[in-house]
Amino acid sequence: MDFRAILMGVGFAVVWASAFTSTRMIVMSAPPLTALVIRFGLSALVAIPMARAMGQNWHLTRAEWRTVILFGLCQNALYLGFSWVAMQYVEASVSSIIASMMPLVVAFLGWLLYGERLRPIAVAGLIAGVAGVTLIMGVRLQHGLDIPGVILCLIGMVALTFATLAARGAGGSRNMMMIIGLQMAVGAILLVIPALLMDWGRPVEWSAGLIWAFAYTVVAPGIGATWLWFRLVNRIGAVRAATFHFLSPIFGVGIAAVLLGERFGVSDVIGALIVAAGILMVQLAKLPAAGSTAQASSSATRAIEGRD
Repeated sequence: MDFRAILMGVGFAVVWASAFTSTRMIVMSAPPLTALVIRFGLSALVAIPMARAMGQNWHLTRAEWRTVILFGLCQNALYLGFSWVAMQYVEASVSSIIASMMPLVVAFLGWLLYGERLRPIAVAGLIAGVAGVTLIMGVRLQHGLDIPGVILCLIGMVALTFATLAARGAGGSRNMMMIIGLQMAVGAILLVIPALLMDWGRPVEWSAGLIWAFAYTVVAPGIGATWLWFRLVNRIGAVRAATFHFLSPIFGVGIAAVLLGERFGVSDVIGALIVAAGILMVQLAKLPAAGSTAQASSSATRAIEGRD
């Protein structure tokens, strides 16, 4: 792995992790589901023309349409929908830690449901990940952690996990940018009615910070991170690129502390490092299986997430 690839991987992790902070800024000033519908709509309006300019078309295979619907529902409507609502009540750092558990849960359910073999380093990674999350959440419970908000984050993360397991093999599609744009549109459509029911009459507290956060969320995590991810996968492959996911909990907690002044105690530092180590061990355990469908699925998921 060359130095440029390392810079690209770290850059992707920073941009993706920063989305939790910008999202927190948005939902504290605007109705979450309405803001999310607008975000998806704008992202679709950018991604679909971009896909057309790249030579991609609307003629998707049945499997590709399945991916569009599945991710539009599970990843956008459910995962991000629950997460954006939850972040009215929980801090950005908490949401980022919970979301970072997804690769660990995918590995565990892959073993439980599909009988996939887990190497010892992966088992150790799963244990470390759980220990790190337990440490962080246990200490934060003593500082008023909102349990309903945490439950909403967990529901969203589980929805994304099952979408990842069910949509394996999507990462190799030649129409990936079109798939991303269309599933953004699906997410927007599915959330219109919930947004009207839950957000009707809620005021928007307009500010320069809100406008900046919203624009950043659409452009940087939604589009920029997607582009950077594809460049990274193209350079070093999906398996090695996925190892950079271990940086997400560290950056997620750190960025929220710097920009939002959120709690950043010793337990958060230690817990984030333990979770990061667990994710890294799980990803390293997959390196010999480069090109496997499980890894293709992982690359597709992270590209589509754009990050919350």
